[in-house]
Amino acid sequence: QVQLVESGGGLVQPGGSLRLSCVASGRIFSINRMGWYRQAPGKQRELVAGITSGGSTNYLDSVKGRFTISRDNAKNTVYLGMNGLKSEDTAVYSCNAEIASALRDAISVYWGQGTQVTVSS
Repeated sequence: QVQLVESGGGLVQPGGSLRLSCVASGRIFSINRMGWYRQAPGKQRELVAGITSGGSTNYLDSVKGRFTISRDNAKNTVYLGMNGLKSEDTAVYSCNAEIASALRDAISVYWGQGTQVTVSS
């Protein structure tokens, strides 16, 4: 019923920038928290940044000051701006969203397909 579509990943040199986007579509009544996660080879998935419906944010310590999460509620979209990228930022980045499809529905968590971010010279 709900689909998250990501874009913006790719190959970038160290110190470069990327901006990821994730658009939610389908049967959506409301969206609570939205976030970005990443998983590098051989490592567990970790929360990179999260944002509430009211705009409160939280970040992984290692990305504070470099990454910025934002959202456009009218477009059901969450963004992740990434500056000063490092090789250790290389991972598959996935967005997620807590979504209710109707007023009386419980909130469900949905995930995007994941997009590869590779930081290399």
